[in-house]
Amino acid sequence: MIVGTLREIKNHEYRVGLTPESVHELVAHGHEVIVETGAGTGIGADDATYLSAGARICSTPKDVFDAAELIVKVKEPQAQERKLLGPQHVLFTYLHLAPDPEQTKDLLASGATCIAYETVTDKRGGLPLLKPMSQVAGRMSVHAGASHLEKVSGGRGILLGGVPGVAPGKVTVIGGGVVGFNAAQMAVGLGADVTILDRDPEALERLGTYFEARAKTRFSNRANLAECVAQADLVIGAVLVPGAAAPKLVTKEMLGTMKPGAVLVDVAIDQGGCFETSKPTTHDNPIFIVDGIVHYCVTNMPGAVARTSTYALNNVTLPHAMNIADHGWRNAIAGDTHLKAGLNVWNGHVTCEPVAQNLGLDYLAADDAISGAKA
Repeated sequence: MIVGTLREIKNHEYRVGLTPESVHELVAHGHEVIVETGAGTGIGADDATYLSAGARICSTPKDVFDAAELIVKVKEPQAQERKLLGPQHVLFTYLHLAPDPEQTKDLLASGATCIAYETVTDKRGGLPLLKPMSQVAGRMSVHAGASHLEKVSGGRGILLGGVPGVAPGKVTVIGGGVVGFNAAQMAVGLGADVTILDRDPEALERLGTYFEARAKTRFSNRANLAECVAQADLVIGAVLVPGAAAPKLVTKEMLGTMKPGAVLVDVAIDQGGCFETSKPTTHDNPIFIVDGIVHYCVTNMPGAVARTSTYALNNVTLPHAMNIADHGWRNAIAGDTHLKAGLNVWNGHVTCEPVAQNLGLDYLAADDAISGAKA
């Protein structure tokens, strides 16, 4: 199969879909790999490195789309990239379609087969292709929050760890999954006063056992959430409903109870955000202020630490990309129920039920896509 990867064009996105090492593995399996010139610059991999791994270098995105059957990316295709997609393509990347009707419309119109990293599952019910970026984003959320708590960024002027004789900052983490756990780890490591909210008793028990007295856990109901948000200097939104839009847990009304200059970091922004006042931001302009509360809502946080993120991502995506390239997408997902869960769009149909429900579109089961059936 001919596999292509592109230079990412989203604002300050420096990751790349395939590392030179991944290219080498694909070539060793007999596949041809096409890489857009400059695609690996953000991770310190120049065109010569890709050439030595066995890739062919193309000058433009169109060259890649014209030649490749399987397109491996990192972020969702931007509008100009979506125009180059056709029925001959299999797109393998993060999509986050539930809060993005425009992208969904374009992918449906393209006729392409689109497999989303974020809905691929594993035998434990986890999301293994989302996990490494959730780990990165969770850790970065505390960095971002700590930085924007500084007065120069509009924050309260709080040092999260405090100093002897001065209390540490209060951090509320909403959601005890991968993002929340990693955020809590970082915040605890800085010496902050950390509270984690979740609705799953098993998750709360697991978190309590791990952190012991270093972090508090609370059951996430409306009263506890409102209390913790009001007390916090930094609130990290780490809520995930696989494939679906994130629930709006922190309302605009709650902002009025918060301390002026407190910071909200919405790691769920790719799925629409879990704060009512959230809107997507970029690394160029990462924050905005509503009612005196600083909002950080960058949609591609891990792109800022591109080398770490790219290699962590390729560790988990390459086996699936190899499976698709070796066997074709139909055989690959027919033989792997976890990869099948990643199929979001096929031949003008939505094949991920939460996406269809969120966007009010018809749903076609992935098994029907495999058989070539049409709704």
